Amino acid sequence: LWQHCPDVEGGLHHQKRIPGKDKRRVDQNPELQNLLLDNFFKSAVESCQDSWRRAISTGVQVGIPMPCFTTALSFYDGYRHDMLPANLIQAQRDYFGAHTYELLASPGKFIHTNWTGHGGSVSSSSYNA
Repeated sequence: LWQHCPDVEGGLHHQKRIPGKDKRRVDQNPELQNLLLDNFFKSAVESCQDSWRRAISTGVQVGIPMPCFTTALSFYDGYRHDMLPANLIQAQRDYFGAHTYELLASPGKFIHTNWTGHGGSVSSSSYNA
């Protein structure tokens, strides 16, 4: 994908231009939590995003397995959002295991819903396996 990316740092990206930049970026900023937070890599990934998505879409449409590309894109999409809709997952966890969930309108307040109307007071706790 790098070869199809627009100019980020003088000319088209080529794979040979990327190696080494990651180490230099971390050396320059040892507190860097993720390379996606570095301006160079952030800009490079943002500028390639459309091509990345098109490549995955094309592969999926013609039946080519692309587990690494799709997983990386899912990670990227999750990483760049402060909040994502995980309400269905939380509701399923609470329904099947009484794990509770936190209401966005009441931060710090965790509740359990008796989804079926059957059973008693159910709660979840931690345990050592």
